[in-house]
Amino acid sequence: MALHLIKLCVGADSIQDLRDWVAERSLTAMSAGLEPHSIHTTRMMPKRVEELVDGGSLYWVIKGQVSARQKLLEVRTVKGEDGIGRCQLVLGPEVIETAPMPKRPFQGWRYLLDNEIPKDLGGLGDDVTQLPEELRRHLAELGLL
Repeated sequence: MALHLIKLCVGADSIQDLRDWVAERSLTAMSAGLEPHSIHTTRMMPKRVEELVDGGSLYWVIKGQVSARQKLLEVRTVKGEDGIGRCQLVLGPEVIETAPMPKRPFQGWRYLLDNEIPKDLGGLGDDVTQLPEELRRHLAELGLL
């Protein structure tokens, strides 16, 4: 069973904001001759790294709802210019929309098990994927999605 992380997507108001951020990071990496991955740096290092990179994803909470995920490719330890150790989450370039799932604010990241994650939006059928993001959010808040 894969292990996943969940984190607030601070500064993004929509899935498109997240996609734009990921695309910018991917282009920057490719222009430097690197793979088109985005890297998210966080303070705390997960202890269960092997489980995370064995099929896990980082689930993003946008405006109070889990809305998207990115595949976790690698977890690195780095030291910042200030000498403090940090964790880099290397993420796949694809942002995969999920069924909206309400989530209260929290600090840092948390682990998620397979039975706690929302389904990918594509698995819910074409009728749902064609709905605007804002409408999907409202339907999820009402418990209709």
